[in-house]
Amino acid sequence: MLTDADYLIFRPDYVDLAHSPLRRSLDAPTYVLGAFNPGLTRLPGGNLLMMVRVAEALREPIWDGHVHAIRGTPEGYVLDAYPLTGVGMSDPRQFDVSHGSYRMLGLTSLSWLLPVELSPDGRIIEAIHYDRIIAPAASYQEYGVEDPRISRIGDMWYMTTCSASAERHCSTLYASHDGLNYELKGVVLDHQNKDMILFEGKIRDHFVALTRPLGELYLAYPPDSAFAGGPSINLAGSPDALHWKPFDQPFIRPRKASIASMKLGGGSPPILTDRGWLMLYHGVEMRAQVGIYRTFWALLDRDDPATILRLEEDRPLLEANPVLTGPIEDMLYLPTEVVFTTGIVDGGDHYIVASGEADLACRITHIPKTRFA
Repeated sequence: MLTDADYLIFRPDYVDLAHSPLRRSLDAPTYVLGAFNPGLTRLPGGNLLMMVRVAEALREPIWDGHVHAIRGTPEGYVLDAYPLTGVGMSDPRQFDVSHGSYRMLGLTSLSWLLPVELSPDGRIIEAIHYDRIIAPAASYQEYGVEDPRISRIGDMWYMTTCSASAERHCSTLYASHDGLNYELKGVVLDHQNKDMILFEGKIRDHFVALTRPLGELYLAYPPDSAFAGGPSINLAGSPDALHWKPFDQPFIRPRKASIASMKLGGGSPPILTDRGWLMLYHGVEMRAQVGIYRTFWALLDRDDPATILRLEEDRPLLEANPVLTGPIEDMLYLPTEVVFTTGIVDGGDHYIVASGEADLACRITHIPKTRFA
């Protein structure tokens, strides 16, 4: 049921593509496929900042017997053409390219990041900072910058992103002195990892992060194990936020009996509470093409985050809400049951939680702190 504490705050049609970085060199008509998965933080003045992932797609990607992908180069954005006879297009967000022994994907959109400033309670859009767009700036970002997570640590803001390219699909780090202006620091994890997220605070003078490495295959657990193979959440530590050492012990893994047995991944940056580190994460249930994405939560020991004090893995904190996207259902490009939580800030007696809804728009949910008792 829709309440005033659970709402869409930002939608694809709120983006003015006249300010898009693609306009500098790309003449082909485009549209916003999604404005979603926002990083969230509080600015020094009290307002909130969402860093929104804008997926900009070609209006007509197919012509002359080819499907086209947008790619960034040092000279500007270009279109690459792939013969339709050699691709599979079951998902409008991507296409499979026939090539050798490995699965190869092409993207029908390119993502960049748009800072959107909100009122302190997250209910009003105060400003859209088109002058501070974060666009692809390196060869490892030729297909875009995706899914930001923002963590304030001391007097600095750190933002992790997934950078997409043919040369690597890696985790990258940005840093800011004010929460609004970010500088690219480069690659920090040199492998596919969609959910690298820094804890909002150091532990024993070290940065700590959630990671979620991906692979082409996973070795099977014994038949009587409670765990299911697949993507899971790990931990890593760093002295400087640039050089990372994975923890040796496993962390949160999919369980066979859980509704989130397909895969797990980090959601919001873990924040320190009186009881320990509170982290929100997503779990995926196998169903249809995409699966069902839900948000769950865990509580971790403040001095040893590998120690899980509480794990809510079968009672979802958030689920997809079709009532929210009902007014913009004409923008939906794929039937999904997806809520993908990406940010959390303290709101007093409640938390303000930011999520991507249906891979389409930005959702804000006010959750009483008593829910985590």
